[in-house]
Amino acid sequence: MTNDSRLIVCPDCRAINRVQQGRESEAVCGKCKATVFPPSPVELVGTTFDRHIAKNKLPVLVDFYSPTCGPCLMMGPQFDEAAKTLHPQARLAKIDTSAEQAIASRFNVMAVPTLILFSNGREIARQPGAMSSGDIVNWVRSKIT
Repeated sequence: MTNDSRLIVCPDCRAINRVQQGRESEAVCGKCKATVFPPSPVELVGTTFDRHIAKNKLPVLVDFYSPTCGPCLMMGPQFDEAAKTLHPQARLAKIDTSAEQAIASRFNVMAVPTLILFSNGREIARQPGAMSSGDIVNWVRSKIT
């Protein structure tokens, strides 16, 4: 892999794609032809979580949430807006802790919403509680630069 490209997991078929930096918005999956890196959060489940965390060669911010949590619902649009702002610096993803309890337990998520930032397959930062779009962006940028 050259220095000006990185590996990005397709959100649709999970194929790993080599994408030239600066061309993330136009990249399509070599396997399924879906957009490889949309400027919106990707919904993860147990079968896709590990691949996205381990194989993406860019930071991945995961919102551990519950669809019945008031603060989670309030933060949802803020997280979507942060995804647009942080694109293509980081991929934003969401995981429903009520449906994926094993993953929430594995990462010791005790309250929702909780944001966990991963880089090279490892947790590098964690922030519990609802945040505004601007706060999410500032927090992520402070951790990845």
